[in-house]
Amino acid sequence: MLQSPVLPEPPRHGEDGPESCGQCARPDSDFLWTDEHWRLSGADAPSGLPATVLLQPRAHHDLLDLPAELSTRLGPMLQRVERAVLSLGGIGRVHVNRWGDGGAHLHLWLIARPEGLTQLRGFTLPLWMDVLPPLPAGVWAERARRIAAAMAAGGGTAPARRATCGR
Repeated sequence: MLQSPVLPEPPRHGEDGPESCGQCARPDSDFLWTDEHWRLSGADAPSGLPATVLLQPRAHHDLLDLPAELSTRLGPMLQRVERAVLSLGGIGRVHVNRWGDGGAHLHLWLIARPEGLTQLRGFTLPLWMDVLPPLPAGVWAERARRIAAAMAAGGGTAPARRATCGR
């Protein structure tokens, strides 16, 4: 049953600025990879998909107020993350998604579809994260390490102690 509209809508996490934003408060050691402008983290827990990572600006911005300098860097950074995910092998496509209902800090999801599983193509790919059996934690952690290393090869830092794809 569809619920009645909630108006005004409740505020998102971090809506009051960086002081109230959990993402801004996270140390770099929580991330797979960081540089002076961007941070890359993994999904909360292993899923049945080959990889799921989240790209966000270091500074507290949403897409609507992303400064022009970061906006011009966003496309090339998305390409770089996609290449890092594809370097795992066995990836058919990397889908880029943005949902902004939960948090006011911009975060873009990059979700890998397994090569050959054409049934998972399209906008329903994120739904499969909850349906497919999760990968073993060790496999998930190794994939996260490889993505971090691929990102660090082009600059930035991959904290050595960060071993999982979880946040």
